[in-house]
Amino acid sequence: MDLLILVTHPDAAPMVKSLARACARAGIEWGVFFTHEGVRLLQDPELCEVLRQARTAVACLDSWSRCMRDDPCPVEMGSQTDSSALAGRARQVISL
Repeated sequence: MDLLILVTHPDAAPMVKSLARACARAGIEWGVFFTHEGVRLLQDPELCEVLRQARTAVACLDSWSRCMRDDPCPVEMGSQTDSSALAGRARQVISL
């Protein structure tokens, strides 16, 4: 994977969408991991549509449970171990 976008901030949606679209245009393989308050971005239907182009899209299970309670998660659920594994495979990591 060329790029991992680590999303921790609940106001990062415009940046995530822009980066994701730029990656798609450039043919860059990318993935995203949502954690902390960043999981709240997954309530945005437009962002969820953009995430379909990701190689992988994962939300931290603990963060999701804390912030979103029983709402269904639109992406794969994982852990900080998954975040570390994704970061280890990515050539570049951007944290928002």
